[in-house]
Amino acid sequence: MTLSPELRDDILKSIPSLRAFAISLTGNIDQADDLVQEAIVRGLSNIHRFEPGTNMQAWLFTILRNQFHTNYRKGKREVEDPDGAMASRLSSPPEQGGRLDIQDLQTALAQLPFDQREALLLVAAEGFSYEEAAQICNARVGTIKSRINRARTRLSEILGINESDDIGTDRITRAAIQREQGL
Repeated sequence: MTLSPELRDDILKSIPSLRAFAISLTGNIDQADDLVQEAIVRGLSNIHRFEPGTNMQAWLFTILRNQFHTNYRKGKREVEDPDGAMASRLSSPPEQGGRLDIQDLQTALAQLPFDQREALLLVAAEGFSYEEAAQICNARVGTIKSRINRARTRLSEILGINESDDIGTDRITRAAIQREQGL
């Protein structure tokens, strides 16, 4: 849609009032100017929705006000970090190690006898109690406990897990995280 000279003049006449309103909302001239610019751009991109004969200034004020509230809500969820200090302290362990660990676990689970794998998965992965697993497997609770113990022992052997420290994040990653946290 081509902008008529009347609409263009109405928009231009509205700018000083929009700016004053934006300054009163933001309390910052630079932010107010950005807000007015956003409102004008949105108004022009949605000019086809403007109903001729209605108040252009009121329509633009509504756009500006809605944009201010949108920015305000968005700003509440964001943390200002102009020098990057906060971002530099953030770290996350690499993901590929976890994926490889899962592949190793799947391979190791496949090497377990079916009854041990079944009991271990029911209790450890599915969260069933020993009693519930015993009922599902039509076995005694002691038998389930024994199967799970043997399965855990065999998995430790297959995966080369000797200590509880061997489970989870590797030692190098743990040391790097502790160094970053000043521990």
